[in-house]
Amino acid sequence: MHYTGTIWRPPYEAASLLLEVTAGCTHHKCKFCTLYHDLPFKFRMSPLENVECDLKEAKEALKDRNIECLDRVFLTGANPFVLSYNKLTIIGELIHKYLPSVKTIGSFARITDITSKTDEELTELRIMGYDGLTIGIETGDDEALRFMNKGYSSFDIVQQCKRLDEAGIHYSFFYLVGISGAGCGKIGAKLTADICNQIHPTLIGANMLTIYPYSDLYAEIQQGNWQEESEVEKYKEIRTFVEHLQIPTTFAAMGASNAYRFHGQLPEDKEKMIAFLDDIIENVSEKELRQYRKNLHHL
Repeated sequence: MHYTGTIWRPPYEAASLLLEVTAGCTHHKCKFCTLYHDLPFKFRMSPLENVECDLKEAKEALKDRNIECLDRVFLTGANPFVLSYNKLTIIGELIHKYLPSVKTIGSFARITDITSKTDEELTELRIMGYDGLTIGIETGDDEALRFMNKGYSSFDIVQQCKRLDEAGIHYSFFYLVGISGAGCGKIGAKLTADICNQIHPTLIGANMLTIYPYSDLYAEIQQGNWQEESEVEKYKEIRTFVEHLQIPTTFAAMGASNAYRFHGQLPEDKEKMIAFLDDIIENVSEKELRQYRKNLHHL
């Protein structure tokens, strides 16, 4: 299989076939992000011959292991959904040619990747099997989105995800806890809940902001332009976010950036999750939480 650099996937894609169709990120400007710094280039699409070769290899590997049914493929790279409708169609056709049991094709996506496709193209991609996108919206706080150079606004998040809803393409969100900065966590949480309540993410995954010295955000901190939330404030932010969510969805804090991991269904598990968070806020010290963050050498 052709894999380039560190391969990232959401926790819930553990059973999916990981197929590299892109490497790197088209945007590559978010101040907090260090996920693709190990690559010598910003972004590239994999040659289609490599994609086809990998699908042939996967088909043989599944046959050797007597695995008759693979349901899902997850395309790797920061935002493979940026590829044009025609390129995604070709990739989809190759997947179904070699792995006919595949029902859905997922990937990471940026909000701007949706903007470049027509409503008709989104519907056709859903018919082909593209479903279950993971979108790192990070926040609904426009001030934080601007400062972090995300390249879109909260309005864009709502508008483009409504288009996914119309096309029948399901999607999950990554919510970056702490992105609004010290003293603003609860504000950011309410703003993010407000936009989520207008659309239909099937899952919202919380990740704790972890700042590394080789990030642009670290440089902003050193220059006195931004201040990080305390670890306790981050948990208060999550509590506020869960409290204000009004839509049925799965909420999960399962990645390595979370010192305490949990998940549940909303609204059924809301009170249980809030009680869990209250216990952390009241009984776990800032020192202990900060130690976990300092020891997290890589996400």
